[in-house]
Amino acid sequence: MRVALFSTCIGDALFPDVAKATAVIISRLGHEVVFPKQQTCCGQMHVNTGYQREAVPQIENYVDAFSDPSIDCVVAPSGSCAGAVREQHVHVASRYGTPALVDGAKTTAKKTYDLTEFLIDVCGVDQLGAFFPHRVTYHSTCHSLRFLKVGDRPLRLLRNVESIDLVELPHADECCGFGGTFSVKNAETSAAMVTDKTRNVKSTEAEYVTAGDASCLMNIGGALSRQHSGVRAIHMAEILASTKQHPWSPTEAVYPKEVML
Repeated sequence: MRVALFSTCIGDALFPDVAKATAVIISRLGHEVVFPKQQTCCGQMHVNTGYQREAVPQIENYVDAFSDPSIDCVVAPSGSCAGAVREQHVHVASRYGTPALVDGAKTTAKKTYDLTEFLIDVCGVDQLGAFFPHRVTYHSTCHSLRFLKVGDRPLRLLRNVESIDLVELPHADECCGFGGTFSVKNAETSAAMVTDKTRNVKSTEAEYVTAGDASCLMNIGGALSRQHSGVRAIHMAEILASTKQHPWSPTEAVYPKEVML
């Protein structure tokens, strides 16, 4: 299978290790991974903030980058961005784009998957031979939970990681308070929400908190860092890419303090 990696703009700019881990996982399953260089933002930030017409160029670019018939699937290590492609692109294109853009958006939306969906629904695997000997708790991000409805797919994958001590996060389905521009426009509310989230994370005594969205982890990890909690944020792709033979070693550059909100 020929699989295109959609790294997302936040992943490309701030968290390249997440995209690398995703590519490693897909490659190990025997698929060809390609990276269309013209890809950029999916336009979610514009749409969520009310600038739907302004998001049309991003949608056009996404269609241009990923509509190639030789690409069987598009995989994003982000429930948020995959959800935007599937839930927003056709709607916005129908309102402000051309019929050709609508057709293209339908094509790319159908073959765009969150990493966990791709692994379980397309590849039919939930055991990747991963090894991560740490205590970990999982946060259910809003878009993956409510837009994509990934259900227990992330947990199925994490439970099959050798030597992991996976502990349940209290109120895991509650928003961390990031919400893109929500955290900027409603900073006090966002801060209160992430305070609740970090309190629950710390109650698990986990070494790591993981999720399927780097943006949410940036928010949670930033708060945990400011609290000097010792708990680190790590994308689940990095956990799934780690094996005994090739342990994934997140560096201090991952979720750096200078970009934490």
